[in-house]
Formats: sequence, structure tokens, C-alpha cells
Amino acid sequence: MSLFFSVVVPVYNRPQEIQEFLESVKNQDYRDFEVLVIEDGSSVDCKAIVERYEPHFQLQYFYKPNSGQGPSRNFGFERARGDYFLVFDSDVILPPNYLALVNAALAKEGLDAFGGPDAAHPDFDDLQKATTYAMTSLFTTGGIRGGKKADAKFQPRSFNMGLSRAVWEKTGGFQLERLSEDIDLSIRMRAAGFKVGLIPEAWVYHKRRTSLKQFFRQVFAFGHGRWILSALHPGQLKAIHFMPACFVLGLLFSFSTYFWWPEVFPFFLVCILMWYLAIFIDAGRHYRSVKVGALSMITSTVQLGGYGLGFIRGGFRKILGRKIY
Repeated sequence: MSLFFSVVVPVYNRPQEIQEFLESVKNQDYRDFEVLVIEDGSSVDCKAIVERYEPHFQLQYFYKPNSGQGPSRNFGFERARGDYFLVFDSDVILPPNYLALVNAALAKEGLDAFGGPDAAHPDFDDLQKATTYAMTSLFTTGGIRGGKKADAKFQPRSFNMGLSRAVWEKTGGFQLERLSEDIDLSIRMRAAGFKVGLIPEAWVYHKRRTSLKQFFRQVFAFGHGRWILSALHPGQLKAIHFMPACFVLGLLFSFSTYFWWPEVFPFFLVCILMWYLAIFIDAGRHYRSVKVGALSMITSTVQLGGYGLGFIRGGFRKILGRKIY
């Protein structure tokens, strides 16, 4: 089976990222595809960069008012000609065999929709590698973001996912603008009876955020977004989603014992230091870099702390009866 893919990528004020993405698309082994770049109301557009790649593959560029990733992807779906839609963030780089692997896996597995894992490119800077570690490590997210063969509950994420035209026509695509829009669609795809799964070998290089402040804002939004999903899909809030909030509260409790229960403070301190040491060793060994190991201790704290704080904030807003989204 040979599918015609429509690659849909929204971009907002990131011309350099889209250049790197399109360069990776140009180098694909599999050639039966088109690319739709959706400029989501950027003040710094990437039209000139996109035009450079028009001789290399089928390419469409659209500029529209800002509306968020979800509506921008739907905008692309409405204009796509493919049998299968592939969705990426603009900060993604594809390995040369990505499309060929996906085509082969879809032919074998018969998936209506899929997701894939992400990794850090060897050329990424140390902070980007540490950020990737924080989002994929056993010591932070439990390694569940595509790092192993996922079960029937796997939920594709929009940095690397695909869906058939039939899925889009039945589900209507993305319903939410920004927060947790990909997970919402994943839940609705399964509810509609479609076959959704992970293609472990279909990984991408994902830059993620380029500063700790941006990374914190992103994971804070993820934590808050869990309450949006729980409002839209009752029963989707699981015990594991409370873990980052427990991490935040646990840190506060542990350090507070220094003042009111000094006898047990050393125990909590040793536990915390052992967690950081495990991250330092694991990340440093994985990337063969002491610096990445050290930075991973920081990014892991930001990942769990940011998500936990966003989750706590969303929970308080729900308890107080305030608008969540």
C-alpha cells in the first residue's frame, strides 16, 4: 500500500524552525506527499522561506488570523488532498526514513490514527537535550510518552501524530484551540471506534522550548489542561495525573520539616538527593555529558513542578466554580 500523505504544520513567529522542518521533509526517502504550512497570524512570517522549497515537493502556504494550533490544523485538513493527514509542531525535524516507516507500519497495522515518540538530535544544544530528557524520562513522566510499546490507552500527541481522512470527517478534527487539543482528539477518536496506536519506530527530533521560562509555561499549561479534559471527558482524570502535584506538595512538606520536625528532615533530604542523583547519572550517561546530566536535574524539576502547579491551579479554579477554559 502506498498512501498519499498531507503534512500539516501550523507555525507562529518561528521562520527558522519551519526552515529546518522543511529541509528534513525535502530529504525524505518516501516522496508521495504534500505539505501545507499554516501561518497562524504571525507578525514575522515564513512565506519567503517556504517559497524556497516549492521546487522540491508539493507545497501550499496559507496565512490566516491567529486562532491557535487546533483551528489552524483543521484549516489545513480542509484544504488537504491526502488519504492520510500527518500533524507536526514547527519545532520538529524528521529523520529521512520517517514517511517510509509510517507508510509501512500503517499498511501492516491498519491504524486509523497513530502517534510516535520524540528524541533529541545530536546537534541540539544541552538545554534542549535536558528538556527532552525531562519529558521522556522514567524519573519524571514514567517513560510513557511513546518510549515503549503503548497499550490500548495510548494517546497520540500533536508534535508527531497522524489520522486518516475518515477520522477527520467523522470527528471534525480538533475541537480545542490550544490546551490539550491533541489529547481531546485522541479520546474522541477512540470513542468513535477508530483503531489508534503507537508506531515506536516513527520518532522525530523535537526541539521543544528553548528556555526554562518557556518550558515552564508549556508544562504549566499541560497541568491546567488536565482539568479541561476532565470537564469534557468525565472519567479521564487518573491517579497518575495527580503525581506532579504530589511532587510539588511533597517538596514543600519535606523542606518545611526543617523548621517543625528537624529529626525527620535528613530522611526527606536524602530521598530528594537520591532522586536528583539518579537523574544526573541517567541523563549524563544517556547523552554522555556531565553538563546535560546537571541541566536535566533542573529541567526535571521544572517539568514536574510546572505541571504540578498548573494542575493545582486548575483544581482550585474548578473547586471555586471558576471558568477552566
